[in-house]
Amino acid sequence: MDTRLDFLGNPVSAKAVKHIVAAGKALTESTLPAATQELVALRASQINGCGFCIDIHTKEATHAGETSVRLHLVAAWREATVFTDAERAALDLAEEGTRIADAAGGVSDEVWANAAKHYDEDQLAALVSVIAVINAFNRLNVLTQRPAGDYRAGQF
Repeated sequence: MDTRLDFLGNPVSAKAVKHIVAAGKALTESTLPAATQELVALRASQINGCGFCIDIHTKEATHAGETSVRLHLVAAWREATVFTDAERAALDLAEEGTRIADAAGGVSDEVWANAAKHYDEDQLAALVSVIAVINAFNRLNVLTQRPAGDYRAGQF
């Protein structure tokens, strides 16, 4: 499979992507746990069918010490016992935040309140931003059919 458009090599899209990358890097400095950020990015990428981002976030999470059991169970997190209540709340918010078009009211008050139980305001801001950033990257990669499989941890 070939990429339809090299959005990193195109001067117009590269300018936009540079800002999305900067937003993502800023989030690594937040107090939202890195493991939670990777799990959320992975789940949103699964929902959006973004193989390139699934490749990135499974490899980055593994490199950071995440277990294969937890990574394999992200797609079925509701039935899995390996996630904390806080991680479950983050995954729920990620799902509803990614599937906005599927729910007439967007993210439910119940899901938001559950996340707010586990994360302070700065962490919630980071969580919302992680969800927004990964969804932007998913769309770039899916639209351009960027192939998956060749990513190496730390490449970006």
